[in-house]
Amino acid sequence: MTKAQNPILEGNIRKQLILITLPLIAGELLQQLYNTVDSLIIGKYLGTEAFAASGISGSIMNLFIFVLSGFCVGVSVIFSSEYGVGNESRFRKTNYTAIVFGSIFTVALSILFIVLTRPVLRLVATPDELMGYCCDYLMVILAGLIATYFNNLFTGILRSVGATKISLLFLMVSLVSNVALDLLLVAVLPLGIIGAAVATVLAQLISAGCSYLYIRRHYPELMCKKEDAGLYPSLLKQIFSYGISSALHMSSLYIGKFMVQGIVNTCGTPVIAAYTATTRIEAFINSPGNGFAQAASIFIAQNRGAGKAERVRRGTRESLVLILVSGVVLAVIMYMVSPFALRLFLDSSETASLTAGTAYLKIIFFFYGLSYLGYFFVGTSRGYEKMSVPFVATTIQITVRVLCSWLMIGRLGLSAVAWATGIGWMFVVGYHYLHFRIYTKEPIGQLPNDTP
Repeated sequence: MTKAQNPILEGNIRKQLILITLPLIAGELLQQLYNTVDSLIIGKYLGTEAFAASGISGSIMNLFIFVLSGFCVGVSVIFSSEYGVGNESRFRKTNYTAIVFGSIFTVALSILFIVLTRPVLRLVATPDELMGYCCDYLMVILAGLIATYFNNLFTGILRSVGATKISLLFLMVSLVSNVALDLLLVAVLPLGIIGAAVATVLAQLISAGCSYLYIRRHYPELMCKKEDAGLYPSLLKQIFSYGISSALHMSSLYIGKFMVQGIVNTCGTPVIAAYTATTRIEAFINSPGNGFAQAASIFIAQNRGAGKAERVRRGTRESLVLILVSGVVLAVIMYMVSPFALRLFLDSSETASLTAGTAYLKIIFFFYGLSYLGYFFVGTSRGYEKMSVPFVATTIQITVRVLCSWLMIGRLGLSAVAWATGIGWMFVVGYHYLHFRIYTKEPIGQLPNDTP
């Protein structure tokens, strides 16, 4: 592996960003489709209560999943930097340490939250009629978290070296597997909501296996060897710092959503169903933002590792333009199609849910430019290895979002959550902007002094 062989370090910056980003966006969209398939099949074959329960369970499940995926995103920043430098030995040692430490962390997380599942569901005011569905679903998902961790770790390795098309391919394999297993275990076999959860875990396991075999065949120099085994305190500290900072950022966002879900749960099943449907739609609109953020992080981290200051500056500016244009376009699309999109999840007879969901989406449309600007800041912060900045910003956002939702939901219903989310985005963008322009010595696009 040499720097000259790495296209991210050479050539047209906008083209490289787009080439990295498109598979990531497609992957994010497929991931949302992956989640949506469960909801659609559950709603079709198991009814409205099971569908509403999948929304509550999804909020809790995403908390655990994004702790693990956030940890892997943080580790992948180290992978990208070492790949840019060309340090294969350190890459392998990072891989080994992440496998060992991450496995221990994941098993401990699974055991802890299996014990706490029912108290957590009570904490978010889960209606009694939905409790059984939620418990059954979450027990299976939590027991299979180790598959989720390895899937995210191996996907992170592929993305860190720029193999985003391959990671997309394996996500497609996982999606097809998930659909087939959903239909088998829910529609054909009478396993109910447990069948949907088992399908999700097995699909993650299939994707992880495909990624591992591909890395082993095409990037053998990056796979752990016997001589790489050992305890590396400085590397463990870096992995812990980057991984936990990123995990806290991503999980804190879902803790906020989890708390908002608890507020929404006090409004009854029709509003819960409406919120479940709107979050599924928003997940698709947010997916390109996540893709751009990951691409910016990979591009900046690799070029920083290679010491290419000018490409870092120009790549940062190009990322800003691409992500803002995408955010505006997608917000307009959401505004236009929202009434039709809701009917994919809600029956036309559920007028209360449809009315609440439509009002929510029409309001939040006006704030999506801020949301996408937030994605830009998250991606560049990770690329510059300022891992704690997104966590602090997100903590501010969720505090504002939860507080405003709680204060307004009695008068505005589900629309209160839309207004609260928009106000939270204002705060998060404001914090990021002030951090880069006041609390750091270098402006956006300037190579930090600690460049490797």
